[in-house]
Amino acid sequence: MSMYYAGILSDIGILLLGALSVYIILATGQLSLGNAGFMGIGAYITSWLTVEAGLPITVALVIAALVSGAIGVAVGFPALRLKGIYLAMATLGFGEVVRSFLLNFAAMGGPEGFHGMHHISTGYIWTWAVSVLVLVMLIEASPIWLEIRAVRDDETAAGLVGLNATEIKVGAFGCGAAVAAIAGGLFAHHHVYIEPGNFSFERSVDLVLAVILGGSTVASGALAGAVMLVILPEYLRFLAEWRFAAFGALLIAMLLVRRQGLLDRALLRFAWRGSRA
Repeated sequence: MSMYYAGILSDIGILLLGALSVYIILATGQLSLGNAGFMGIGAYITSWLTVEAGLPITVALVIAALVSGAIGVAVGFPALRLKGIYLAMATLGFGEVVRSFLLNFAAMGGPEGFHGMHHISTGYIWTWAVSVLVLVMLIEASPIWLEIRAVRDDETAAGLVGLNATEIKVGAFGCGAAVAAIAGGLFAHHHVYIEPGNFSFERSVDLVLAVILGGSTVASGALAGAVMLVILPEYLRFLAEWRFAAFGALLIAMLLVRRQGLLDRALLRFAWRGSRA
């Protein structure tokens, strides 16, 4: 495989993990625009642990995920007081706080960034991406997902039947933050250099866009959205400076045709029945 295609596949795998981090939170009815901040936390912690502490990358990723997950839980509790656009703005503010902190954190390079990480293979990235995707899909098929959907559809009714909406929402924030940290750590070791600008608001928008385009009701939609966001601009390179204008037009057209995204449960059920016929 050429370096070009390996790079594209690596980018898809990392974006898939980032999109899944948004999907986990969105499944409870909460929209987070700050997952790039959790990616940044994971990227810098993982990089410091591998470069300065000499830990294996797998161990470093697990530690970064645990730390970021704990921060996600801490952020989730006050965020529960907000809903809708107000919650989105609060998480956006959190992402900007993280970026500003990294920008002024001289111990990790500040605006000059951090480097020294060893490059990781595409196969390693996809081992993590597939593992997390399969785990989320297994949860989707379990009773836990019914509780999550109940909280998303009607939090009051869910509470009346004994579900702890606070626990479920905060848990989703923590899990989403942990997955975003893994994506950030892999991003850092794929590019072997990071700087605060890598984890700006635009990164958060990419993660949310991948979920919306791919389908926000199924985990596999995150995969479809990640493939679209990475592959489509590459196929439009022949348009030169008009490439991104055409890309935006295609995204708008796709959403007009399929507001629910590329994949949804009805489409997957239809495909499953067709394959068995």
